[in-house]
Amino acid sequence: MAAAKSKFVLSSSDPQLAISVPLIYTAKAFGCSGGNQSPELHWSGAPKGTQSFVVTLFDRDERSTPSGWWHWVLYDLPKDIDNLPQGAGAEHSSALPAGALQGRTDLGEDAYHGPCPAKGDPPHRYVFTVYALNVAKLPVPPDSSGGMVTSIVQEHLLGKAVFVAHYGRP
Repeated sequence: MAAAKSKFVLSSSDPQLAISVPLIYTAKAFGCSGGNQSPELHWSGAPKGTQSFVVTLFDRDERSTPSGWWHWVLYDLPKDIDNLPQGAGAEHSSALPAGALQGRTDLGEDAYHGPCPAKGDPPHRYVFTVYALNVAKLPVPPDSSGGMVTSIVQEHLLGKAVFVAHYGRP
């Protein structure tokens, strides 16, 4: 009898996030006046053999660039971590576990920065992803970009879970 595949799931305790990104999680930049806090996230069902996690937030609908927009890049999360508290993505966050690193977002910071699509754009899809890896430390330089991190992730990927949130400004 074959072993059952794990059901790797990513979610948030904030039910509003499934409807539309609350202002507390939106940017405080580019004309947006949100709280710029990362939401609480938790995951379960990581694949067997997981040694670390990577968490990203990516806007695939950003049209000012041909490659989307990286809002959060977090890597080297230890294998025994299965959640992040609200606000964990702050710059130099003390809420992150020892050894976890934040990579460079497209705003040029090593911290979470929330959604702020152009006024009048249809709501953007903000993709939160947790990747389960077969290595404890991702072999990337400090301050790596979202593109670099997710490229190297592919070489060590055991599984991933995705949560999509939507946000648009009138």
